[in-house]
Amino acid sequence: MAGIYIHIPFCKHKCNYCNFYSLASSRYMDQIGDAITGELLQRKNYLEGQTVETIYFGGGTPSLIETDDIEKILSAIHKHFRVEPDAEITLEANPDDLTPVKFTAFKNVGINRLSIGIQSFRQEDLDFLSRTHTSSQVTQCITDAQQAGFQNLSIDLIYGIPTLTDEGWKENLRKAFSFGIPHISAYSLTVEDKTPLELMIRKGKMRPVDENLSLSHFHILCTMMQEYGYEHYEVSNFCLPGAYSRHNTAYWQGKPYLGAGPSAHSYNGISRCWNVANLATYIETVTAGDVKAEQELLSPATQLNEYIMISLRTMWGCDLVAVRRKFGEEIAENLLLDALTFIESEQMIYREGKLVLTPEGLLFADGISAALFTEE
Repeated sequence: MAGIYIHIPFCKHKCNYCNFYSLASSRYMDQIGDAITGELLQRKNYLEGQTVETIYFGGGTPSLIETDDIEKILSAIHKHFRVEPDAEITLEANPDDLTPVKFTAFKNVGINRLSIGIQSFRQEDLDFLSRTHTSSQVTQCITDAQQAGFQNLSIDLIYGIPTLTDEGWKENLRKAFSFGIPHISAYSLTVEDKTPLELMIRKGKMRPVDENLSLSHFHILCTMMQEYGYEHYEVSNFCLPGAYSRHNTAYWQGKPYLGAGPSAHSYNGISRCWNVANLATYIETVTAGDVKAEQELLSPATQLNEYIMISLRTMWGCDLVAVRRKFGEEIAENLLLDALTFIESEQMIYREGKLVLTPEGLLFADGISAALFTEE
């Protein structure tokens, strides 16, 4: 089983905290559908005939492009790849791009899951994040989506925002729960280098992010999610029983995927490649018949370290049986020995052959993973 990721790089406005490849411009928007379908044709053998079980339109803001282009891209995927009949097909969207007419159009072309970039239900938080939508648009778009028949919904929320108190964060979560949204992704606000937010904080024009506030919000998040019946199945992802993001779960389980579009990454288990992060160059090279991409062959040590890193982020943990099968008995035994420190500190448990982080351990998932990495 495999997945396909489609990167749509356009945005109405570049948010001050974002460091993804995206452009606050509509230039070349009328060419993106043809360019991506061209790449899909050129790379139709990348997945080696594996069945595609998930398709994900990310960005940027995929909801900005014409529905005809979405349909064109999906048609190309069905033409060149074997797609599971009940494949999960997700589209990322922003509240101010969504209307009842668009919801109907999305359903008609085959979108069956929406991931909406809410970030917050509170206007002061949205203003701090320089989001273009309003708090009233947030509630309206969720209502409209559900009325249009989109029950498989996910929303993004951000915590650790300097304008967001503990009580404000609880208010955000209660609002989300009131809609019965089955999947919620919640991320700590991170100040990335060379973003407008980083520059404004450095110049004293914006309040800095408080790590203690983020930790407090994370504890509130975990507690309230459990109270309302959500499973904490990945560091930043929560869902009602059975409502996992199949696409993202496949990433964390190390399944292969093809990424199409500028800056999109692909992975086949032994190598990773990524397209050029320049829209004009991307279109030019696809048109010439050879999309410009770089590739990295993954050594056995890198493959193992990546598996440790992604698996420990999930509630399923790092499967030592799988490690033993792929990398050998000695590697698996050494990994378990190295993990004893974290088991003793109650940041990790060893259960049914798997290493699983505790709620406290999840706070330090990256550091714990790095400590367990093997050397080349």
